[in-house]
Amino acid sequence: MAESMKGLKRTCRCAEVTEEMIGQSVTLMGWVAKCRNKGGIVFVDLRDRTGIVQIVTESEGADTRWGGLKTESAIAVVGTVAKRGGAVNPNLKTGTIEVIPSELRILSTSDTTPFLIQDGIDTREDLRLRYRYLDLRRPELQHRIVFRAHVVQMIRDFLTGEGFLDIETPNLIGSTPEGARDYLVPSRVHPGSFYALPQSPQLLKQLLMCSGFDRYYQVARCFRDEDLRADRQPEFTQVDMELSFVDQDDVIDVNTRLLTYLLEKMPPVMRELSFKEELVQGIESAARDLEANGIGRITWQDAMDLYGSDKPDLRFDMKITDVSDEVKDCGFSVFTGAIEGGGMVRGLNAKGQGDMPRKRIDKLTETAKTYGAKGLAYIALKSDGEIKSSFSKFLTEEELGALIKAMGGEKGDLLLFAADRFRVVCASLGALRLELGEEMGLIDPYAFRFVWVVDFPLLEWSDEENRFMAMHHPFTMPNEEDWKNIDSDPGSVRAEAYDIVLNGCEMGGGSIRIHMDDVQEKMLEVLGFSPERANEQFGFLLTAFKYGVPPHAGLAYGLDRMIMLFSGADSIRDVIAFPKVKDASDLMMGAPSAVDEKQLHELSLIIAEAKDK
Repeated sequence: MAESMKGLKRTCRCAEVTEEMIGQSVTLMGWVAKCRNKGGIVFVDLRDRTGIVQIVTESEGADTRWGGLKTESAIAVVGTVAKRGGAVNPNLKTGTIEVIPSELRILSTSDTTPFLIQDGIDTREDLRLRYRYLDLRRPELQHRIVFRAHVVQMIRDFLTGEGFLDIETPNLIGSTPEGARDYLVPSRVHPGSFYALPQSPQLLKQLLMCSGFDRYYQVARCFRDEDLRADRQPEFTQVDMELSFVDQDDVIDVNTRLLTYLLEKMPPVMRELSFKEELVQGIESAARDLEANGIGRITWQDAMDLYGSDKPDLRFDMKITDVSDEVKDCGFSVFTGAIEGGGMVRGLNAKGQGDMPRKRIDKLTETAKTYGAKGLAYIALKSDGEIKSSFSKFLTEEELGALIKAMGGEKGDLLLFAADRFRVVCASLGALRLELGEEMGLIDPYAFRFVWVVDFPLLEWSDEENRFMAMHHPFTMPNEEDWKNIDSDPGSVRAEAYDIVLNGCEMGGGSIRIHMDDVQEKMLEVLGFSPERANEQFGFLLTAFKYGVPPHAGLAYGLDRMIMLFSGADSIRDVIAFPKVKDASDLMMGAPSAVDEKQLHELSLIIAEAKDK
């Protein structure tokens, strides 16, 4: 039967009990992680979010309930701290002490749990998410959530010290096109009208700059109705900021210092939370590197050319090589046809993989095809000196030698080639680079390599829409030198945009914003907005810009992704308390769910019969 904790006051958490407290009385409260009856002596591991402390008592003593405690029951213990009688447990913070109890209260008894509450369990994720409140008791997940809270506080401390103001923006706003579908909220007061949940506070933070607040930040909830993957959720958290009277260097400077500050502050917290020491040392090494060297920059074009991605993983050095000049006149029509069609031929050198089995090369080819490539050509420079190739019969001996030389090929290497349009070549070779880097053991999982990617294209062509679209958003400032080409060659215009990339993941991104009327009007025109539609969608912002808008810029981090990367998690679901699954549903709460007719009637809604897709 459950008991009250009336008259008891917890004196400390479980893992806060230390050797200095030996002989003192403590009152502890937590969950029974384990209960072991060893011949009349009962050992209970009591757990809370700080860790575990061992309680030792005789089951034949004053309270015989000790021997029958069910795991995951919530209990309160009053007892005396003592030096551990048995062997020291080096894996516990409290491994040198134990508590001898004088009083037990069973606050709540637990049913048998659907899975073990411990790290390393081999339990389906859907089951763990259905009982997320139990899953969150596991130390590994708890430590990540606690770590997240610490990092958010560090961010707040730093930005406040830099003169930023924490200002909240509304979650019920008007719908504006930002690239993904909006989540819509019907209005009861205005039948037939809808609010949208913000995909980001983008326009609102720009209005705060118009309002004179100078430096704003917010730990903001954002909502996007889009397809999910490991590092994407329908609702997520951004660390959002905006600054007035700054240029790109100013934004990069303050954020480089923010990241350095975080890396310097994280290690003590991570050690306290029992993160892997290799991970902590990787953070410390990255902090020293940032302190000494800052964060390097690479242009978008160089990132795509060398790594096949605008979020390059710089933890290993396998670069893409353009060999179009070497093969433009060869006899291999796959290469020459791609070049004549405005494409290119590029390759990767997988050092030491020349003896890779053909079956494995075929699998790499299938990977390339998933990114749009029609196939993959190869030259295997085998360790015994033999050369095997899928296309060498179409090349002269001189052409083959020149191609191998251009690729830096040596005995034992495997050279892989893609021939197609720029985007296809980049995507396929970029994916192969990451797959090979992982397979060849070139990626240090405890290394942290940052880079700023700058000079993005302002626009990108959409075959689906048959028009140019903004690569970032319609309010990104174009490069001043390139703006003269906006009519004659809009695809060549660069943007004053920048991303911060860590280990092949875009951790944050931002841009200088347009603050000049004529540039903004032209930008919207290029994107296909008529003056009427522009006013309908963005009229409040365009009107605000008529009243002395300051030059301004901003950046937003994906907080979930940041915590995932720093904590060594595999998915952002591991650093979010209550995440959704791939179909955007909440398995624990059963959301989304149907609502009753009364609610629909109040909102002036009728549910249409679902049609097969």
